[in-house]
Amino acid sequence: MRAIVQLTASHGQEPVSASPVSGDAVSGDAVAGGAVVGSTVVGNTVARLRAQLERVQGRKLDAPVLPVHPTLASLLPGGGLRPGAAYSLPRSTSLLLALLAQPSQSGSWCAAVGLPRLGAEAAEALGVDLSRLVLIPDPGVRWLAVTATIAEVLPVVAVRPSGRASDGEIARLAARLRDRGGVLLVQGPWPQAEAVLEVTDPVWAGVGRGHGYLSAREVTLTSSSRRWPRSRRARVMLPDASGHVSAAAETVRAVEPVRAFGDERFVPLEARAVG
Repeated sequence: MRAIVQLTASHGQEPVSASPVSGDAVSGDAVAGGAVVGSTVVGNTVARLRAQLERVQGRKLDAPVLPVHPTLASLLPGGGLRPGAAYSLPRSTSLLLALLAQPSQSGSWCAAVGLPRLGAEAAEALGVDLSRLVLIPDPGVRWLAVTATIAEVLPVVAVRPSGRASDGEIARLAARLRDRGGVLLVQGPWPQAEAVLEVTDPVWAGVGRGHGYLSAREVTLTSSSRRWPRSRRARVMLPDASGHVSAAAETVRAVEPVRAFGDERFVPLEARAVG
């Protein structure tokens, strides 16, 4: 039996030694040996740089990511939610739930802080496992402290900030995420976000001329990351007619026949544009 747990807050360089070789008296063994030494030096340098980056970022560069829906994977660096990272989202509950779905299904506990109108039925329809979802609808003015506390024990925490936070508080929360390997999904701007997602160009389906029911919504998702040279975009059904997330079908537009030069007849060419 599925249930939601709901909580209420109480308010360098490496020297290389090599023997000098004079003139053209360079044997094949010497060349091979030099190549081996050179590749070893490069390998050691790369390893040191990797270690330095991992110490600065607080996480391994090749660490596995938490899975997300395949439709959303191309919009996230590494194809998923990176442990120790924060993500900046718009105030779209559907997108938030779509990102929580796969981690909860794969066994990760998730929390939603400061989202009093989050609906259980909508969450379940988008694939969230309600048995691994903790709700803290009203954390009060200490929303950041509540979020940091929850991040100590749960791997995925979503929050809608209810006020400003100081740089020091944000830095401490970031350090805690890196230490615990947690993921933070923030509905709003957030410093040093792994990726910033936006939702634009919504188109609803299901309503005719004054009648019908809204059955699906097609949107454009845009993702920006410091790891990419340019933003990425995807047209997504959020939700589709069945209430789930899926890729939007390509729109096919008819193209008028081409008129032949100097002839009143139309050339029987079949053409269509996809876009």
